[in-house]
Amino acid sequence: MNYDIEMMKQMESIKEGTPLLLHACCAPCSSAVLERIGNYFSITIFYYNPNITDEDEYNKRVNEIKKFISKFKTKYPIKLELGNYDPMKFFDITKGLEKVPEKGIRCYKCYNMRLEETARIADKLGYEYFCTTLTLSPHKNSNWINEIGEDLNNRFNANYLYSDFKKKNGYKRSIELSKEYDLYRQDYCGCVYSVRNKYID
Repeated sequence: MNYDIEMMKQMESIKEGTPLLLHACCAPCSSAVLERIGNYFSITIFYYNPNITDEDEYNKRVNEIKKFISKFKTKYPIKLELGNYDPMKFFDITKGLEKVPEKGIRCYKCYNMRLEETARIADKLGYEYFCTTLTLSPHKNSNWINEIGEDLNNRFNANYLYSDFKKKNGYKRSIELSKEYDLYRQDYCGCVYSVRNKYID
Protein backbone atom coordinates (compact mmCIF):
# COMPACT_ATOMS: atom_id res chain seq x y z
CA MET A 1 0.00 0.00 0.00
CA ASN A 2 1.21 3.51 -0.78
CA TYR A 3 0.64 5.18 2.58
CA ASP A 4 1.43 8.64 1.24
CA ILE A 5 -1.47 8.33 -1.21
CA GLU A 6 -3.67 7.00 1.60
CA MET A 7 -2.85 10.07 3.68
CA MET A 8 -3.76 12.38 0.83
CA LYS A 9 -7.08 10.57 0.40
CA GLN A 10 -7.79 10.96 4.12
CA MET A 11 -6.96 14.65 4.06
CA GLU A 12 -9.49 15.27 1.29
CA SER A 13 -12.27 14.58 3.80
CA ILE A 14 -10.68 16.17 6.89
CA LYS A 15 -11.59 19.74 7.73
CA GLU A 16 -8.64 22.15 7.67
CA GLY A 17 -7.53 23.10 11.17
CA THR A 18 -8.51 19.75 12.67
CA PRO A 19 -6.49 19.01 15.84
CA LEU A 20 -3.78 16.39 15.38
CA LEU A 21 -1.39 14.95 17.94
CA LEU A 22 1.90 14.30 16.18
CA HIS A 23 4.33 11.94 17.84
CA ALA A 24 7.84 13.26 17.15
CA CYS A 25 11.16 11.49 17.54
CA CYS A 26 13.37 14.54 16.96
CA ALA A 27 13.50 18.04 15.50
CA PRO A 28 15.02 17.09 12.10
CA CYS A 29 12.26 14.58 11.34
CA SER A 30 9.64 17.00 12.67
CA SER A 31 10.86 19.74 10.35
CA ALA A 32 9.87 18.17 7.04
CA VAL A 33 6.66 16.73 8.48
CA LEU A 34 5.53 20.09 9.83
CA GLU A 35 6.35 21.71 6.52
CA ARG A 36 4.24 19.07 4.78
CA ILE A 37 1.09 19.13 6.97
CA GLY A 38 1.54 22.06 9.36
CA ASN A 39 -0.66 24.38 7.31
CA TYR A 40 -3.48 21.86 7.20
CA PHE A 41 -3.78 20.56 10.76
CA SER A 42 -3.68 22.29 14.13
CA ILE A 43 -0.73 20.31 15.46
CA THR A 44 0.50 19.50 18.92
CA ILE A 45 3.83 17.70 18.94
CA PHE A 46 3.86 14.83 21.41
CA TYR A 47 7.43 14.12 22.43
CA TYR A 48 7.37 10.61 23.88
CA ASN A 49 10.60 8.65 23.48
CA PRO A 50 11.62 6.52 26.48
CA ASN A 51 13.76 4.55 24.02
CA ILE A 52 16.32 7.38 24.23
CA THR A 53 18.20 5.74 27.07
CA ASP A 54 20.71 8.52 27.71
CA GLU A 55 19.07 11.37 29.62
CA ASP A 56 21.42 14.04 28.30
CA GLU A 57 20.65 12.96 24.74
CA TYR A 58 16.93 12.97 25.52
CA ASN A 59 17.07 16.53 26.87
CA LYS A 60 19.19 17.69 23.94
CA ARG A 61 16.54 16.47 21.50
CA VAL A 62 13.74 18.08 23.52
CA ASN A 63 15.57 21.41 23.41
CA GLU A 64 16.06 21.12 19.65
CA ILE A 65 12.34 20.58 19.13
CA LYS A 66 11.56 23.60 21.29
CA LYS A 67 14.07 25.68 19.33
CA PHE A 68 12.68 24.60 15.99
CA ILE A 69 8.98 25.18 16.68
CA SER A 70 9.77 28.60 18.17
CA LYS A 71 11.19 29.62 14.78
CA PHE A 72 9.17 27.62 12.27
CA LYS A 73 5.90 29.28 11.35
CA THR A 74 2.77 27.50 10.16
CA LYS A 75 -0.81 28.60 9.61
CA TYR A 76 -1.81 27.11 12.96
CA PRO A 77 0.55 27.64 15.94
CA ILE A 78 2.45 24.50 16.91
CA LYS A 79 2.12 23.32 20.50
CA LEU A 80 4.30 20.89 22.44
CA GLU A 81 3.26 18.13 24.84
CA LEU A 82 6.00 16.22 26.68
CA GLY A 83 5.32 12.59 27.49
CA ASN A 84 6.60 10.74 30.52
CA TYR A 85 10.30 9.95 30.29
CA ASP A 86 10.86 6.46 31.69
CA PRO A 87 13.62 4.45 29.95
CA MET A 88 12.77 1.43 32.12
CA LYS A 89 9.57 1.03 30.12
CA PHE A 90 11.68 0.58 27.00
CA PHE A 91 13.99 -1.89 28.73
CA ASP A 92 10.99 -3.85 30.03
CA ILE A 93 9.37 -4.32 26.62
CA THR A 94 12.68 -5.26 24.97
CA LYS A 95 13.88 -7.68 27.65
CA GLY A 96 15.39 -10.75 26.01
CA LEU A 97 15.80 -8.91 22.71
CA GLU A 98 19.03 -7.12 23.54
CA LYS A 99 21.03 -8.95 20.84
CA VAL A 100 18.42 -8.73 18.09
CA PRO A 101 19.76 -6.69 15.13
CA GLU A 102 18.40 -3.24 14.38
CA LYS A 103 15.19 -3.16 12.29
CA GLY A 104 13.97 -6.37 13.92
CA ILE A 105 11.27 -7.23 16.47
CA ARG A 106 12.84 -5.01 19.15
CA CYS A 107 12.25 -1.98 16.91
CA TYR A 108 8.69 -3.15 16.22
CA LYS A 109 7.98 -3.23 19.95
CA CYS A 110 9.48 0.24 20.30
CA TYR A 111 7.29 1.64 17.52
CA ASN A 112 4.26 0.06 19.16
CA MET A 113 5.10 1.45 22.60
CA ARG A 114 5.42 5.02 21.32
CA LEU A 115 2.41 4.91 19.01
CA GLU A 116 0.16 3.30 21.61
CA GLU A 117 0.93 6.05 24.11
CA THR A 118 0.31 8.66 21.41
CA ALA A 119 -3.08 7.14 20.61
CA ARG A 120 -3.95 6.94 24.31
CA ILE A 121 -3.08 10.59 24.93
CA ALA A 122 -4.85 11.69 21.74
CA ASP A 123 -7.97 9.88 22.91
CA LYS A 124 -7.68 11.22 26.45
CA LEU A 125 -7.19 14.85 25.37
CA GLY A 126 -9.79 14.78 22.61
CA TYR A 127 -7.63 15.00 19.48
CA GLU A 128 -9.42 13.85 16.36
CA TYR A 129 -6.27 12.48 14.74
CA PHE A 130 -2.84 11.18 15.67
CA CYS A 131 0.22 10.49 13.57
CA THR A 132 4.00 10.03 13.86
CA THR A 133 7.12 11.44 12.26
CA LEU A 134 8.76 8.00 12.38
CA THR A 135 7.85 7.22 8.77
CA LEU A 136 10.15 9.97 7.52
CA SER A 137 13.27 7.96 8.25
CA PRO A 138 14.51 5.52 5.57
CA HIS A 139 15.77 3.39 8.48
CA LYS A 140 12.25 2.80 9.86
CA ASN A 141 9.76 0.22 8.63
CA SER A 142 6.83 2.32 7.44
CA ASN A 143 4.67 -0.73 6.80
CA TRP A 144 5.00 -1.83 10.42
CA ILE A 145 4.35 1.69 11.69
CA ASN A 146 1.17 2.10 9.65
CA GLU A 147 -0.08 -1.38 10.54
CA ILE A 148 0.36 -0.54 14.23
CA GLY A 149 -1.43 2.77 13.71
CA GLU A 150 -4.30 1.02 11.95
CA ASP A 151 -4.67 -1.43 14.84
CA LEU A 152 -4.67 1.41 17.37
CA ASN A 153 -7.28 3.17 15.26
CA ASN A 154 -9.64 0.33 16.19
CA ARG A 155 -8.83 0.53 19.90
CA PHE A 156 -9.00 4.28 20.57
CA ASN A 157 -11.38 7.07 19.59
CA ALA A 158 -8.68 9.15 17.89
CA ASN A 159 -8.18 8.41 14.19
CA TYR A 160 -4.82 7.37 12.80
CA LEU A 161 -3.45 9.43 9.92
CA TYR A 162 -1.54 7.17 7.54
CA SER A 163 1.83 8.44 6.38
CA ASP A 164 5.04 7.72 4.59
CA PHE A 165 6.74 11.06 5.02
CA LYS A 166 9.93 9.95 3.30
CA LYS A 167 7.97 10.12 0.03
CA LYS A 168 8.19 13.30 -2.06
CA ASN A 169 11.83 13.72 -0.93
CA GLY A 170 10.74 14.15 2.69
CA TYR A 171 13.97 12.82 4.17
CA LYS A 172 16.07 14.98 1.85
CA ARG A 173 13.98 17.99 2.83
CA SER A 174 14.57 17.27 6.53
CA ILE A 175 18.33 17.46 5.90
CA GLU A 176 17.91 20.79 4.12
CA LEU A 177 15.72 22.23 6.88
CA SER A 178 18.14 20.98 9.53
CA LYS A 179 20.91 22.99 7.88
CA GLU A 180 18.67 26.02 7.47
CA TYR A 181 17.62 26.02 11.14
CA ASP A 182 20.96 24.73 12.46
CA LEU A 183 19.39 21.66 14.05
CA TYR A 184 21.28 18.94 15.86
CA ARG A 185 21.03 15.74 13.79
CA GLN A 186 21.73 12.65 15.85
CA ASP A 187 23.37 9.69 14.11
CA TYR A 188 21.50 6.93 15.95
CA CYS A 189 17.87 6.25 16.80
CA GLY A 190 18.13 6.64 20.54
CA CYS A 191 18.47 3.41 22.49
CA VAL A 192 21.68 1.92 23.82
CA TYR A 193 21.36 -0.89 21.27
CA SER A 194 21.28 1.52 18.33
CA VAL A 195 24.44 3.14 19.71
CA ARG A 196 26.07 -0.29 19.75
CA ASN A 197 24.89 -0.94 16.20
CA LYS A 198 26.40 2.37 15.06
CA TYR A 199 29.87 1.25 16.14
CA ILE A 200 29.45 -2.27 14.78
CA ASP A 201 28.55 -0.88 11.35
